[in-house]
Formats: sequence, C-alpha cells, structure tokens
Amino acid sequence: MGFLVKFWGVRGSIACPSPEHMVYGGNTSCVEVRAGDSVIIFDAGTGIRLLGQDLIRRNAHESTLFLTHTHWDHINGFPFFAPAFRSDFSLRIMAGHLHAQPEGIQAVLAHQMENPTFPVPLSAMKGTLTFEDFAAGNSIHLADDLLVRTAPLNHPNGATGYRIEHGGHAVCYVTDTEHTPGHLDETVLNLIAGADLLIYDCTYTDEEFPERIGWGHSTWQEAVRLCRAAAVKRLAIFHHDPDHTDSVMARIEDEARRTWPAGVMVARDGMELTLA
Repeated sequence: MGFLVKFWGVRGSIACPSPEHMVYGGNTSCVEVRAGDSVIIFDAGTGIRLLGQDLIRRNAHESTLFLTHTHWDHINGFPFFAPAFRSDFSLRIMAGHLHAQPEGIQAVLAHQMENPTFPVPLSAMKGTLTFEDFAAGNSIHLADDLLVRTAPLNHPNGATGYRIEHGGHAVCYVTDTEHTPGHLDETVLNLIAGADLLIYDCTYTDEEFPERIGWGHSTWQEAVRLCRAAAVKRLAIFHHDPDHTDSVMARIEDEARRTWPAGVMVARDGMELTLA
C-alpha cells in the first residue's frame, strides 16, 4: 500500500489570485495525504477551502489536521473549511510548536475567529473538533501501520516538520524552515532519510537567500542537497514566493530539472501524486 498526495495550496506568505499565478497556483499551504482509510491534512492555508468542498463531495466524515505553525498563511483558510461546520464530521487538530506556550492551538484558532477580525466564532463549527498540542520531536500513531514522526524546524515562533510512514513508504512535509548555508540541517536529514517524497520549503533561490536571512525559509537548491544527502527519491518544490510568477516558476522548474533530472518537480495547486 502507498499514499495519494494532493496539493491544494502551494504558495507561501500570501495568496495570489492573479493572472500571473495561474499555472502553479495562488492558494497558500494545504496538502492532503490519503493513507489507507485515513485522510491527513497538512496546514490550513487558503487551499483548505477547496479541500473541504471535495471532502463533502466524497462523503468523508473524519480527518486529522497537522499544522506546521500558526503564521497567518498557514491557518487563514481554517474558518472556511466547510466540513467543520457539519455535525457529522470529526476533525482532530494537532500542532507541535505551542505545547510550552500559555495558550495552545485551540486558543490560537479561536482568536483568529474573534471580533473584530472575523464575524463567525469557532463555536459556530458544529463538527466534533479535538485540539491537541504535542512537543515537536514526538511520534504519533494514527492507526495500525500509520506512524507520524515529527521534528522541530528553524522558523520564527517555531514550526514542526512531519514524516508519515505507511506500508513501507514515507512522505515528508518540511516547511517553513531556514537553513544555514554550507551546513545541512541534521534534524531535517534525520527526519527525511530514505523517504519516497519530500515536500520542502523552497521559497527562495540560493541567489535570493542572502537578503532574506532570518525570515525563516529555504531554497530549492538546498532541498536538492538535502535529498541527495538523505537518499530521498523525489522532491516537490513547495511554498512558492508570491513574487515568483508563472514565468519565474517555469525558469526555476527548468533549472531544477536540469540539476536533478530524476527526482524533482514543482508543486502546483491541484496536482496529485500516487506513491505505491
């Protein structure tokens, strides 16, 4: 058995619904992974709205949402996740960066949906919602033969990277994280070792990166270096900079494919991958 991976939002920082972002997509981070009977969601950017509509069409009744962190571009789609408003839907919401904070993930999502910034409160969601804060680095068993390993990432206010293992395969979701030039991140290497697919924060290029140190993001070239060092089979370039229009992304895609012909792709809104 393997995975079905679908990209519902691939953009970073802010959604870009413009003619210059039609090919690669303008929705912010949201990735669905189906493993066996389990539906796993990574992040709740604007892409989660369309995922929610699709879950209703599929008559799905439960899923687990893992959040990397709670910067706005990763949670501002949550109030528009339609299944959460249905009494027959169960949603388990988990985050690994707030366990030591006075307020956990439930409070953060509730504050986002309070006046004066939003008119519909969290309490309007009639689904069965459970909220769990864990320490990044913990492992979580979602089901038989379905293990989620986690690791802390280098990002302002903290973030969590994920590795799903199922049926002898592994998919890793590693965004948002900043690398140190010339030094591969050992935490990331350990998390992604031997994975079938790495979805990685490729917000910048190596040329752009020096002017953005401290912003908490990485580059597609660093992703290739990590994949080669960790024997990862395939890389999905992800979390595209909003200034990277379709023409810029096409140049990045061409260069990345020439750099690593066998293993690299650029994630697009709506793209599906089957790993078997």
